[in-house]
Amino acid sequence: MSTTKRLWRYALLYKKILATGLFLLAIAVVADLAGPLVAKKIIDDHISKATEQGLEFQPIAILLAVFFGLAVITAIFRYGQYILLQMGANRIIQKMRNDIYQHIQTLPIRYFDRLPAGKVVSRVTNDTEAIHDLFVQVLSQFASSFMTIFGIYIALFFLDWKMACIALLVVPLLILWAILYRKYAAKYNHIVRGKLSDMNGMINESINGMTIIQAFGREKQMQKEFDELNDEYYKYQNKLVLLDSATSHNLVGVIRSLTFIMFIWYFGSAELAGDRAISIGMLYAFVDYITRLFNPVTNIVNQLANLERANVASERVFDLLDQSGEAVDDTRIDRYHGDVAFNHVWFAYKEEEYVLKDINFKAKQGETIALVGHTGSGKSSIMNLLFRFYDVTKGSITIDGHNIQDYSRQTIREHMGIVLQDPYLFTGTIASNVSLEDPKISRETVEKALKAVGGDQVLANLPGGIDEPVIEKGSTLSSGQRQLISFARALAFNPAILILDEATSNIDTETEEIIQHAMEVLKKGRTTFIIAHRLSTIKNADRILVLDRGEIVEQGTHDELLALGGRYNQMYKLQSGEMK
Repeated sequence: MSTTKRLWRYALLYKKILATGLFLLAIAVVADLAGPLVAKKIIDDHISKATEQGLEFQPIAILLAVFFGLAVITAIFRYGQYILLQMGANRIIQKMRNDIYQHIQTLPIRYFDRLPAGKVVSRVTNDTEAIHDLFVQVLSQFASSFMTIFGIYIALFFLDWKMACIALLVVPLLILWAILYRKYAAKYNHIVRGKLSDMNGMINESINGMTIIQAFGREKQMQKEFDELNDEYYKYQNKLVLLDSATSHNLVGVIRSLTFIMFIWYFGSAELAGDRAISIGMLYAFVDYITRLFNPVTNIVNQLANLERANVASERVFDLLDQSGEAVDDTRIDRYHGDVAFNHVWFAYKEEEYVLKDINFKAKQGETIALVGHTGSGKSSIMNLLFRFYDVTKGSITIDGHNIQDYSRQTIREHMGIVLQDPYLFTGTIASNVSLEDPKISRETVEKALKAVGGDQVLANLPGGIDEPVIEKGSTLSSGQRQLISFARALAFNPAILILDEATSNIDTETEEIIQHAMEVLKKGRTTFIIAHRLSTIKNADRILVLDRGEIVEQGTHDELLALGGRYNQMYKLQSGEMK
């Protein structure tokens, strides 16, 4: 489906508001265009004949009142149409932004691996704002202008069809310019919108990584990279300016002058030939209409830039909406026991580049399984598959004997919890970050969860307690405080399967003791998977899987693996300082 048709479908959702606005606009245009005809009647029927019959003030006063009344009607109905078209446009963009944001929730994690957050934000905000201008400015101006042009030509043909035919020369010139303009403007606008998106992405990345930028003195380098993007944006913006500057008053001024020359020639030839005499009122009306004709022409030409920007922005928005996603499914299932099995699982982020190869193991309800291995060995990939952030390439994963791909992602995650190495906190309070505003989790549950994991000790010094404000990512809290909030969150949701991803790697020794206690509280009665670099934290795991290059090379308990004298034994000795 074309971009225009899709925009039209959005417009049809609020057709009553838009249609009413356009109807009021039509009345305003008719009232406005009736003015010169009233003025012609005053001049020809009363003022020009005043010397012969005397000036009659009563009919003139009535016609002047009509003239003024038409101006008032025009103002009132234009005011009404502006409000209605604004309301319609705002509702369309509100609906579109909701659709985009809702669709973003359904997109797979793989999509966000490819597109930086700033670029996604640019499509939700900047591009939809350009579409908003389409429905407010472009739609209003185009409708008003075309109605006005159509009305003026009707009036001109009513007054003198030959002169009206001369005025028709404006139309092909306008169409020709629109075709030429779109040919170049489309190319430039695509580049401009792309560069704006790139800058948004870089700004977002720079703000998130400001600590690293300043710590490693990369301010000038980042400035240089941003300058290059900005210069490219500036270059193509200037090309658009040069293109636009050839329009508007410049183009229209030339056409207006050409039209007036043809009219002067037409009137002059007729007068010299003695074919006809033109009345003062007729002359006034024609000059007024011709002058009015070029105002909507100017408006149309001026809106070509906004039209093209909106068209490019629409393509980018609909490209995002066309990305295949999965509808959020609220289907609920009973809390499962937590028996997990990986059955000959293979997985590749890119085709045939397998990061997991024939992974085969089982975890029974209540067991703790630890995953260890060097960076890139596949530990996190196993957890990504269990949580269905990605789907297996070959093989299957089952929970309680059921293939996890038989359920929606939301359903399978309902009884799963995760604690990340760098826990993410949202803007709000500590309490809202534990409950995530889930109505099923009461304040009492939040307090109990924090107390159970020892969070009340670490958070006791905060003035607001569990109502302490949290800004983006919890940057005002220590890593230990953020981690405990994350633990309390997992406990409050009471998952059957728990994933702890490097949960103790970023905290101090004192807080680690509290975290270790919290881990024991969390693991109780749950099937737990722990990704760990510190091997000392997984001594009590029921089974340890040692991974290397996507394969399980060893598995067993801590003592069994030490006795084996293999890779795990070597890693443990390196960490404990036994191996020099």
